[in-house]
Amino acid sequence: MKNIIKSIIAIAVLLPACTKNVLNKPPLDSYTDASVWTDLSLTEAYANNLYNILPNVQHNWDNKSSRSWALSAACDEGYNKFNDYNESVLNKGTLTPDNLGNFDIWSLEFYNIQNCNTFLSKIDAVPGDSSVRNRLKGEVLYLRAFAYYMLVRDYGGVPLFSKPFDLNSNFKATRASFDECVSFIVADCDAAANLLPVNYASSDAKYGKATKGASMALKSTILLYAASPFWNDNKDATKWQKAADAAKAVIDLGVYQLYSGTPYCQLFVKPNPELIMVTLKSAKYSNSYSDFTGIETFLAPNGFHGWSSFAPSQQLVDAFNTADGKLITDPTSGYNDQNPYANRDPRFYNDILFDGRPFGNTAYCQDRYSAGGTSACQFYEGGLDSKTGFDNWNYSLTRYSFRKYQDTTFNFNTGLGATNHFWVISRLSEIYLNYAEAQYNLGNYAEAIKYLNLVRQRPGVNLPALDGSLSGAELFARIQNERQVELCLEGHRYYDVRRWKIAEGTQNAGCRGVTITLNGNVKSYSYGVIQTRAFNSPANYLLPIPRAEIQRTSLQQNPGYQ
Repeated sequence: MKNIIKSIIAIAVLLPACTKNVLNKPPLDSYTDASVWTDLSLTEAYANNLYNILPNVQHNWDNKSSRSWALSAACDEGYNKFNDYNESVLNKGTLTPDNLGNFDIWSLEFYNIQNCNTFLSKIDAVPGDSSVRNRLKGEVLYLRAFAYYMLVRDYGGVPLFSKPFDLNSNFKATRASFDECVSFIVADCDAAANLLPVNYASSDAKYGKATKGASMALKSTILLYAASPFWNDNKDATKWQKAADAAKAVIDLGVYQLYSGTPYCQLFVKPNPELIMVTLKSAKYSNSYSDFTGIETFLAPNGFHGWSSFAPSQQLVDAFNTADGKLITDPTSGYNDQNPYANRDPRFYNDILFDGRPFGNTAYCQDRYSAGGTSACQFYEGGLDSKTGFDNWNYSLTRYSFRKYQDTTFNFNTGLGATNHFWVISRLSEIYLNYAEAQYNLGNYAEAIKYLNLVRQRPGVNLPALDGSLSGAELFARIQNERQVELCLEGHRYYDVRRWKIAEGTQNAGCRGVTITLNGNVKSYSYGVIQTRAFNSPANYLLPIPRAEIQRTSLQQNPGYQ
C-alpha cells in the first residue's frame, strides 16, 4: 500500500529505517489509505496485523521478534547453544549501545506504536457498526499498552506518543520517567478494559483477541514491576497496594480458574479456563518451513531429532521442590544429588526432559528402538541424546531439554506442518503470584501464603501446603522460588531477577548443567558451569538505547553505557 502511513513511518526519527519482516501487511497493500479508513472490514484487517506486537510461540531465528524464547537463555533459566537472538552479548557482559543486534526491540516497538496511534486517530470516523469500532479500539489500546510495557521493562522511561507522526510533526522527543510511562500504560489498559468483552470462549472465532481480562492482567503486571525494588527505592507501600488491587480485580472477575486437568503439561497445549490471554499460531496457516519454526523441533532432544535449541539450566532444575514441598537445599528434604530426579515436584516431570524420562509417542521412536534404545531420554555420556548420539551437533549442553509447551501427539519429524500452538501472555496463576507478592510486601503474610498454596495445591500438582508461620525473608524466598518454577519458559524470570535487584548474583553464577556417566548399571552425576556469564551492575539491569537513536534524538542514555 503506497499510503501516507508508510511515508510517515519512513521519516519518523524514532522509527526504523527499514521495516522488512517487522509487520506483515499484505492485505493492505492493494488498497489506498483512504479505503482502509472508510471500510470497517479493512480497518479490522489493519488492527489484526497489529497483533504482531505480542510475543508468539514461533522460533524466529535471527529476525527481530518479541524474543519469546531468547529471554529464557539470557538469564539463569536456560541456555541457547545457537545464540539465535544475540543474547550472548548479555551473557558475556559485553553489551553496548552498538551491539544489541536482534535482542534490541526499540525501533520495532516504536514502529508498532506509530501504527497503533495511526489506527486510534482514525477509528472513530470509520463508518459502520459502533460496537465493532469500540471493540477494535479497545484491542489496539491494549496492544499499544503492551508495546510500551515491553519497552519500559527493557529501557526504563521512554518517549510517550499518543498521536501519530505526520509530515508536520516535531520529531524532537524526550524520555518520560518510568512512573509516567506506567501511568500511560495503566490508562490504556483501563480504557481498553472499558471497551472490551470480559473474555472469549475457546470456541469463539475471536479467541486470542484482547479482552477486558487481558487488559486488567497487563495492568496487574506493570503495577507489580512499578512497586518492585528496582523501581521503588523508597519502598512506597501505595505502589504495592495498587499492585495488589489490580491483581485482585482480575481474580474477582470470576471467569478464570486454575487448570484442574491432568497431566499438568496440557495446560500449555490445550485451551483451558486458566488462560487469560494467548497468542495463537494455527497449523492451517503454517508454511513449508513450519517444522523449522515449531516448538517440538527446537525444544526436543537430539536423539528424537530435535535441536535442543533452548535447554533448561541446572539452576532451574534445582529450583523444583521435592515431592514433600521442600527446597532441595533443605537437609530434611531427602534430596540426593546422585539420584536427583526422584520424588520431585510433579511440575518437574511435566516441564523438564531429563535422563530416563520417557518422551513422546512411542510410535515415533522406531529408529531409537532399532539402535537399542527406548523412548526414555538418554542424556548420559554415550546415550542417544548425548554428544555421541543421534544428530549429535544438536545435543543439549546442559543435558536437559524442555518438555513444557510440547505437543507430543505431533510427529514433528514428518515435516507435515506445525501444531496449533499458543504462547501464554497472561494466566491466572501469574495473577495469583502477583497478588501474593504484593500482599507479602504489604505485610499480609497469611494472604500471600494462601495464594501461593492455591498454585502449589492445584490438581495435577498437589504439593503440601506451605507452613502458615512463614514470614520475612524465608517467605519471600518461597515467592521467588514459586515464580521461578511455575512461570518457567514464559518470559518472566529475565525480568523478575532484575526488578528484584538480584541479577548480579543470578547472572554471574554462570549457566550450570550436569554430566552423567554410566558405569555398568550405575550412573554418577557431576555438576558444573557450562557457560560463564558476566553481569555489569548497575548498567545491565536495563538495555542501552541504540546509539543511532541517541545520535538522532539526543535522548539521555541509560546509566553505565557510553
